[in-house]
Amino acid sequence: MLDPILSLSIAMQSDPGVYALLVGSGLSRSAGIPTGWEVVLDLIRKIALLMNEDCEPQPDKWYREKFGKEPDYSQLLDELAKTSSERQQLLRSYFEPTPTELEAGIKVPTQAHHAIADLVKRGYVKVIVTPNFDRLIEKALEAVGVTPTVISSADHVLGMRPLAHCACTVIKVHGDYLDTRLKNTPSELAEYDEQLNRLLDQIFDEYGLLVVGWSAVWDTALRAAIERSPNHRFTTFWAAKSEPEEQAAGLISRRRARLCTFKERMSCSRRFRKK
Repeated sequence: MLDPILSLSIAMQSDPGVYALLVGSGLSRSAGIPTGWEVVLDLIRKIALLMNEDCEPQPDKWYREKFGKEPDYSQLLDELAKTSSERQQLLRSYFEPTPTELEAGIKVPTQAHHAIADLVKRGYVKVIVTPNFDRLIEKALEAVGVTPTVISSADHVLGMRPLAHCACTVIKVHGDYLDTRLKNTPSELAEYDEQLNRLLDQIFDEYGLLVVGWSAVWDTALRAAIERSPNHRFTTFWAAKSEPEEQAAGLISRRRARLCTFKERMSCSRRFRKK
């Protein structure tokens, strides 16, 4: 069977702009950006510190025993920061680099982010879907002179230009870290607004899909959007470091996706740069 990366390279080169990217937290995590769950654990640590208690080695277990309920992202934020301005300032520390981190290359776009930006600049990719809160994709795009249209709420969907008329559209399905409407808890991730669902239905129906750094474990509504897509006009390619988890494996089977290994994924950007 033909190497899936060769198939992807040929498909994207012969039909530029037809493939959308789905970029998961794996790319942000490699840049030093914490996952949503890691942010939750750190917020618990802050609450425990205010109470002069030790929550280690399992902050989530301490929280359950202390309060008799599951940790809730929104409630944790509300305990630590009562106003939206205070919450935004608290969240900045997780997503924006300090001078020391900046010097060390932490919380800045990685090689993978720059490879994505290069594909966009060359016209191979015009649509990017991501559950990530950070702005690493936007920063990488701006570095190559591309100003993307960013959709991070249902309001933005209502006022957006058609995808076909934008050089690049970044759809942040769970919001932006500086917007208090971001989604992170299981209940928030279970369902999207009607406007966002319609946009995702269009993308997953009309575009091919390249999935990078997404486990599919927690993002219930995003999984559902992919599952309900009735057509597979173009092949789905799924890049992964290791064997996909049950949720990802189910989507791979449903979409009849081609699985690409991590090494193959890294070689993909090099092959495109030679073209």
